[in-house]
Amino acid sequence: MFTESNVTKTFIFILLMAINHSGFSQLLNQNKVFTRKDSLRGSLRPERECFDVDYYELALNFDTVNASISGSNSIYFKVKKMTNIIQLDLEEHIAIDSILWQNKVLAFTREFNAVFVRFPETLTVNSRNTVTVKYHGQPVIAKRAPWDGGFVWSKDKEGNAWIAVACEGLGASSWWPCKDHLSDEPDSIKITCIVPTGLSAVCNGNLIQERKVSEKQTAFTWSISYPINTYNITFNIGKYTHWRDSLRYSDGDILRLDYYVMPYNLEFSKKQFEQVKPMLLCYEKYLGKYPFMRDGYALVETPYLGMEHQGAIAYGNKYQTGYAGKDFSKIGLDFDYIIIHETGHEWWGNSVSCRDIADMWIHEGFCTYTEAIYVECMFGKAKAKEYINAKRSSVRNKAPIQGSYGVNEEGDGDMYNKGMLMLNTVRNIVGDDELWWQIIKGISDTAFKMKVTDADEIISYFNKKSGQNLSAVFSQYLKYPKLPTLVYSLKRKGKNCKLTYSWETDVANFQMPVFVYVQKKLHRLDGNNKKLTKSFSCETIDDIQIATDLMFVDTKKL
Repeated sequence: MFTESNVTKTFIFILLMAINHSGFSQLLNQNKVFTRKDSLRGSLRPERECFDVDYYELALNFDTVNASISGSNSIYFKVKKMTNIIQLDLEEHIAIDSILWQNKVLAFTREFNAVFVRFPETLTVNSRNTVTVKYHGQPVIAKRAPWDGGFVWSKDKEGNAWIAVACEGLGASSWWPCKDHLSDEPDSIKITCIVPTGLSAVCNGNLIQERKVSEKQTAFTWSISYPINTYNITFNIGKYTHWRDSLRYSDGDILRLDYYVMPYNLEFSKKQFEQVKPMLLCYEKYLGKYPFMRDGYALVETPYLGMEHQGAIAYGNKYQTGYAGKDFSKIGLDFDYIIIHETGHEWWGNSVSCRDIADMWIHEGFCTYTEAIYVECMFGKAKAKEYINAKRSSVRNKAPIQGSYGVNEEGDGDMYNKGMLMLNTVRNIVGDDELWWQIIKGISDTAFKMKVTDADEIISYFNKKSGQNLSAVFSQYLKYPKLPTLVYSLKRKGKNCKLTYSWETDVANFQMPVFVYVQKKLHRLDGNNKKLTKSFSCETIDDIQIATDLMFVDTKKL
């Protein structure tokens, strides 16, 4: 996903915390209060750890008049530990009509948004089972999608119904029953949407069937053939025009490109989406081939700004440059931010996924850095560095960008631009661009492709491949709001200037090199929490400048 502004995200975060943290609660680190509701939603409790979802078969009927849905979800799962109870998730205001297993109606209880399903016998390890949940209700309506999450019931310019969903953060369980934890991605899914005749339903993956249900309704069935995290499963309902293109890779593989747009925007889309092919080739160079080749790549016009739905990216930038027509680059680049950023999520978030929302920075930090990859590919390294550093002023450094594990809490909205600036810092610490791109591509295209992961695994990979211990560096940037601060002084004596310096950090035994320009020549110095000195030949003290363009740090000159 993307940010609108850190101020807006902070306000929404504070508001949600105030709402969710009332009532029964306990105090955790950093004076944050979490409820049992948060733990039920965010933790891998025994009732969740005991099973692994293989496949979802979701079928929904949309009532556009009453803004409601009804349908069922069949959940195919493998038992990992013996159990007679499992936890599913569905927002408590949505009614469950029944839960079936082997033609038997199962008993269940609900606590907040958790649904505890009880079986009449113990399920054995490695057995495969299917439960079907039938349900109905009115999902949460997003007041300001995609930031607050929920359904969007709207109309296009010609008065036709135009319906969509964006639920990152809020969760897939806001509209369909599932195991709503990022650690468990289904291997595949089928979704059927029954909509008023005359409208189309566009979901992830491949359209495998379109059939007439009645004179008034049509069913569209889509199949997703890759693992997918639950918040990425989507639908888009409207009077769409569809056009198709393709991209041939150098090895001969052909990627299908599908575009679903409002009819009155067809010509705009053909011009605007010319950016897609060069972007995908840039990403192939640095990140590997598009991960979901069988399911294809699609942009789907939506009534909200955008979202990274796997293989069906929500596009609502209204065929403008930048971000809603604004120069989001801050350096005058006029590419369509929504196309570039949300496509980056196909690698970061959709293929490489975090197993706990606390590590959402893996999705957003790496994806924001992918914007810089695009800029470097298209406009050169110097322009990419300019692009990265233009975002420094937007980082507030008020809270950690890594959240708390097990309570469904993501880190601060700084994870976007601070994440990008952190990675640029690490790139310069690695100090070898060829090795750097091997590491990045190794994460996205090999080691963690189509996998769930966490901060420790990613950092260990960086350490192993770079041959450097970067753990303290990542820890400072991820776990603390404060940037590493270089405390330094400069003294001139004769033709020499002496630099005395040390790192001031929350992390003990912190080690990170210091980069300085001396008469515009770059020097790399060892750095830690102890005072160190280095002398240089100089004409004036101003000959020595801290290279803050290579490091996202604070400085304190004594």
